[in-house]
Amino acid sequence: MAHTKGKDSLGPAHKPGRRRKVVHVFTEGKVTEPEYIKIVRDRAGVTGVEVRIANASAPGSQRKPVKLVEAAVRLMCEETRNAKRSKLEKKFWPAVWCLFDRDQHDSIESAMKQADEAGVRVAFSHPCFEVWRLLHHKHVTGTFGGVCDMAAARLPFANSVANLKAVLPEQIPEGSYAEAKQRALKMNAGHEEHVPKVLRDPYTDVFDFVEQGMGVTSY
Repeated sequence: MAHTKGKDSLGPAHKPGRRRKVVHVFTEGKVTEPEYIKIVRDRAGVTGVEVRIANASAPGSQRKPVKLVEAAVRLMCEETRNAKRSKLEKKFWPAVWCLFDRDQHDSIESAMKQADEAGVRVAFSHPCFEVWRLLHHKHVTGTFGGVCDMAAARLPFANSVANLKAVLPEQIPEGSYAEAKQRALKMNAGHEEHVPKVLRDPYTDVFDFVEQGMGVTSY
């Protein structure tokens, strides 16, 4: 997926004079998550939210969870300061989200704590975003042992595409969101409350980003 330098805005152009809330998103993946977001936005049509990929041109070294959160916190402070200075209605204040996976990353809990303290929202998947993709097709049971490739291998199109990281519209069935969310909730409920989120395998709360971040409730 080609990216312009800087921040990519995903979503239909809005009419002059109609204010929309801006949501900045830092994604761990350079391809998968941004392409998924674009597909969802295209299907949803005009909403009250303008989604911008904040780290579209960032190199891989800056896409680890800790680095994502550090950049997100800086942007959050800047955007909040600007919103206050311009006396923007609070309901229109920009929001900042991070989408990242458990994978084999270090300091995940520290990154989540830092994000929470700064008002940055996190959508988290264990072992990876592919769990959320898989839930659009079937229930997910058992554990992946923290191995993303095991989740990716269960995708129904895993053996028929050249690049599994690329997300194609036909890989997300029309009208599949509600069922994917219900499957995710059931899957997540299989973990005891006392188990830290970073140890819940499998797990995903990407649906929170879809609804609370993007303002989308169906696709």
